[in-house]
Amino acid sequence: MLAAVTGAAGHLGANLVRSLINRDWQVRAVVHHEVKALEGLNIENVPGEVLEEESLRRAFEGVDVVFHLAGRISIVSWDRKEVEAVNIEGVRNVVNACKATGVNRLVHTSSFHAHKQEPLDELLNESRPLIESHNYPAYNYSKAEGERIVRAAIEQGLDAVIINPGGMLGPNDFKPSHFGSTLLSIAKGELPALVNAGLCWVDIRDVAEGMITACEHAEAGSKYILSGNWVSLVNIGQLVATIVGIEPPSVILPMWIAKSSAPLAAFLDLIRGKRPLFTPIAIKELESNPNISYAKANRELGYEPRPLEQTLSDTVDWFQRNGFLTT
Repeated sequence: MLAAVTGAAGHLGANLVRSLINRDWQVRAVVHHEVKALEGLNIENVPGEVLEEESLRRAFEGVDVVFHLAGRISIVSWDRKEVEAVNIEGVRNVVNACKATGVNRLVHTSSFHAHKQEPLDELLNESRPLIESHNYPAYNYSKAEGERIVRAAIEQGLDAVIINPGGMLGPNDFKPSHFGSTLLSIAKGELPALVNAGLCWVDIRDVAEGMITACEHAEAGSKYILSGNWVSLVNIGQLVATIVGIEPPSVILPMWIAKSSAPLAAFLDLIRGKRPLFTPIAIKELESNPNISYAKANRELGYEPRPLEQTLSDTVDWFQRNGFLTT
């Protein structure tokens, strides 16, 4: 089987490509700029840009399956236009290119953020409605709109499967990702405080494996939440600190303080040339639904995420071996 992977050099892409190779798939990585995450792998790299449909048609020619991972993640408010372009128009271009080249199956990566999170005390599963309002952060809104585009194409006959991952952590995080940067800050002792909140985390390798299993076995039009379990940032801080042998952050901020201080914290990071980690949007996302169910994926795909302790240990080890974290 020959698979084209958009966003192959991203965090999820780097893990999916490796999982595909381990399963003896042939891989055509559709890359835009960075290829560091793919160096040394026995794959085909081809240029492609999700905002240029013709480049996607060339990249998809002759492939059996397209895994669409490319997307723009943002926790700031000033790049909404770019986020929506990539996550909405980019999806439309991928769908059109799949139709034009006769791809057998599309596996589309959405997000649990595409769903309405409220009511927070009720289970969130695949039947939860998608968000509809521009009042949501650009990432959430755009992922919902992208998913609608794929759903419309399915109704018109496209063989596609939709995947909604939880908050992903794990190795092969070359950039590193937003959550990976947070783990590094904790491991380096650079994060003096944590927020008394959390997220439904999942090992990115489990998401990659779940995507392949869904591709191989799911019925056309299926949708799966690939999540893990809710864990607080406080617990994550304690686990990471134990792994590297340091004291965890000693200050735990209640949400009301985190919300009021987030704009200033983000501004100070920017003027110091640092990547903002705790922006108003990032803090808001920590109020996501804590009851996210992967029961359907477990039942139909045999999906079972590994313990977060193993994920964190493997991730820290990967950061250490690849020079991101020295001891």
